[in-house]
Amino acid sequence: MGKRKTPKDPEALPDAPEVNNKRKNDDSDSDEDMDVVNVDFEWFDPHPEVDFHGFKNLLRQLLDIDAPLFNLSELADLILSQPHLGSTVKVDGIDTDPYALLTVLNLTTHKDKQVIKDLTAYLARHSTSPSLAALPALLDPSSSAQVGLILTERFVNMPHEIVPPLYTMLQDEIKSALEQKEPYEFTHYLILSKTYHEVASNLPTADEPPSKKKKGTKSSEDAETFYFHPEDEVLHKHALAWGSFDYETPADEGASDSKRAFQELGIKPTGHLILIEAGKFAGAVDAVKTYLNGGQ
Repeated sequence: MGKRKTPKDPEALPDAPEVNNKRKNDDSDSDEDMDVVNVDFEWFDPHPEVDFHGFKNLLRQLLDIDAPLFNLSELADLILSQPHLGSTVKVDGIDTDPYALLTVLNLTTHKDKQVIKDLTAYLARHSTSPSLAALPALLDPSSSAQVGLILTERFVNMPHEIVPPLYTMLQDEIKSALEQKEPYEFTHYLILSKTYHEVASNLPTADEPPSKKKKGTKSSEDAETFYFHPEDEVLHKHALAWGSFDYETPADEGASDSKRAFQELGIKPTGHLILIEAGKFAGAVDAVKTYLNGGQ
């Protein structure tokens, strides 16, 4: 597996996991031998001349149906303005689109930029769970808190083993930036992520007419929460607060059905926030590394 940056990186990155592709014989129920595809992942700094459109796509995926509320071009440019902080994951070299992104933005340093004003107001509005009650005060312009907003997203089929190196390198980059007196001495980290609930389909079946609500459908409060990013559950254990929220933009009718593929239930994505004190961040990253690397 490729390794980005310079030889001073403190740890070797893990080999890319083998991607298995299982196919079934059309004439029988028995599985054929699995096809194994070896993929080499490489880590790079954000590349201003290459990554603009790739970043916009990943940010659009992260913000889901609320993405039109923000100027994603301005947000992508802001991320690219700090090319030595944060990382991308690519497959075919630096000149290709990123498959994953992780970076951090100082909400105080960039508070006068319109996209950060919009994001900060949005995050404060959606600190609706009781545990996140303290977040609006931290995000207030008058607060002395220095909140680092971590934006991380990846293609849905990316192996989770790529995540620990992204967080490890971010820690190293922040440490290096602080040594150079750059404004990354955070008091808190706020991770913007996504969760989802399973919802009953509104599509009629062969023996059932369409109905407004299926029997047994749970409310959003009672529905089980699932994670697009499995590391979020580990980060919770080191967090000051966390909580999910519904998106502001109304979903198109049948949107959950369009995402259910061949499953009985559809899914309803929701936004998710995780607030971690700076002093707990290193322990959280270590826990993510242990969890996603199989306890190693």
